[in-house]
Amino acid sequence: MKLLAHILCLALALAWAQSQEEHAAAVLDRCKGLEMDAVAVNEEGIPYFFKGDHLFKGFHGKAELSNESFAELDDHHHLGHVDAAFRMHYEDNPTDHDHMFFFLNNKVFSYYQHKLEDGYPKDISEVFPGIPDNLDAAVECPKPECDEDSVIFFKGDDIYHYNVRTKAVEEKEFQSMPNCTSAFRFMEHFYCFHGHMFSKFDPKTGDVHGRYPKEARDYFMRCSKFSDDSDHVERERCSRVHLDAITSDNAGNMYAFRGHHFLRKDEGNDTLKADTIENAFKELHSEVDAVFTYEDHLYMIKDDQLFLYKVGEPHTHLDGYPKPLKDELGIEGPIDAAFVCEDHHIAHLIKGQNIYDVELKVNPRVAGHERPISLFKKVDAAMCNIEGVKVFGCDH
Repeated sequence: MKLLAHILCLALALAWAQSQEEHAAAVLDRCKGLEMDAVAVNEEGIPYFFKGDHLFKGFHGKAELSNESFAELDDHHHLGHVDAAFRMHYEDNPTDHDHMFFFLNNKVFSYYQHKLEDGYPKDISEVFPGIPDNLDAAVECPKPECDEDSVIFFKGDDIYHYNVRTKAVEEKEFQSMPNCTSAFRFMEHFYCFHGHMFSKFDPKTGDVHGRYPKEARDYFMRCSKFSDDSDHVERERCSRVHLDAITSDNAGNMYAFRGHHFLRKDEGNDTLKADTIENAFKELHSEVDAVFTYEDHLYMIKDDQLFLYKVGEPHTHLDGYPKPLKDELGIEGPIDAAFVCEDHHIAHLIKGQNIYDVELKVNPRVAGHERPISLFKKVDAAMCNIEGVKVFGCDH
């Protein structure tokens, strides 16, 4: 069981982000809860985190001076920081596509493969008319993630959607989001950083789905030490293995969920296939608390809601869902884990240190037969297959 969990978590981590080489020593420590000035992804998909006159490349490793990669930035300012940055996505215009843009006060720099383009820096108003100076953050938004290839600019409470083809600017209100100190797009998801916390948001509406804000060091910094309030502390204290949910369907195919991603292992095939939850289960967006399979349907629990999908290629979200978990399974969320054993009609729901049984063939369904789980301090996920019940969590 432990080996399986380690393999699943390792594969999920590899699917979620590639590891980076260590860099030259610097005084800044990304694990100290730094508020990054800007974040952008380079042409090779490697995130660059800017703080003061330093740059962190990738998700771990030490800082290096920004002028080692972008020498001209120091030639034109003495502020020692970048206001905002993004990588342009505009395939119809190869002059700008895959270029990195940096914003400093009222100036913008355009780089391609770490070389400053001729004629830059220029005034922001010349390159991006209608966009103000002294920005807080910027992020690219290619279609169809936005209606048109766009850039989203942030300044205080003001949000600007800039159409890179027409140069039209549309001001928006992102009421559910905090003010972004930096923002970036990674693996087709959009993240707003505020201090050393972050929120994942919808680029069209600004809606934040899921339990946010979260600690950036849990997800983007690959740090080994966190504050006592960090969820990752509990993960490290336990088995160093964390799954959000795991299940197998009636055909024997196995699914393991963690964060924004899931793995699928088909029956009779040892190959693990990785994908984003957003892509395969778009109504969930990301992160699921518990999953179980019953009569060729995936019952996916998130917070106090139940999502129902018909197993298949692709999985089909049933009309009318999500529905309140209380109405469907007779229990309040959130749930830590759930499983159903083959040929049985009882869902076993784990909440805290108690387990409940729900008879699935009756209506209304009621969570009953409450009993404690004494072997585990905390349960992350559970499943039932021909080998029996497997539980993933902390046993001390």
